[in-house]
Amino acid sequence: MAATGADAASVTVVCVALIDTDGRVLLAERPAGKAMAGLWEFPGGKIQAGETPETALIRELHEELGIDVTEACLSPLTFASHRYSTLHVVLLLYVCRRWKGMVTAREGQRLSWVRPARFADYEMPPADKDLIAALRDLL
Repeated sequence: MAATGADAASVTVVCVALIDTDGRVLLAERPAGKAMAGLWEFPGGKIQAGETPETALIRELHEELGIDVTEACLSPLTFASHRYSTLHVVLLLYVCRRWKGMVTAREGQRLSWVRPARFADYEMPPADKDLIAALRDLL
């Protein structure tokens, strides 16, 4: 039986708006085989046991994109709380303008550098959509 309402599992996820020197933000397409495959999202992932949100994000960015980020370059911006049919997600959004290395799709995902005015051109999961207003205000 699927969990619904108050009995749905809960997970905290950390993600980042990587912003390049032209003011574009990196979006990653969820690959085939994952939940919500084909939708575009801010890169990141689940916080593992014993990790802070920042260390989880540093790990995820290295694993997914092959870049190195320091905690000092991560700035918390906002969060979203969204209940899907079987899962409640709290999504923490950070901003990062400085990293080392070349952004590379290391997990087969498509990547796109997107101007904030074009976010609507990319279908995103509801929790990610909830973050866009705060990001547009920043940029």
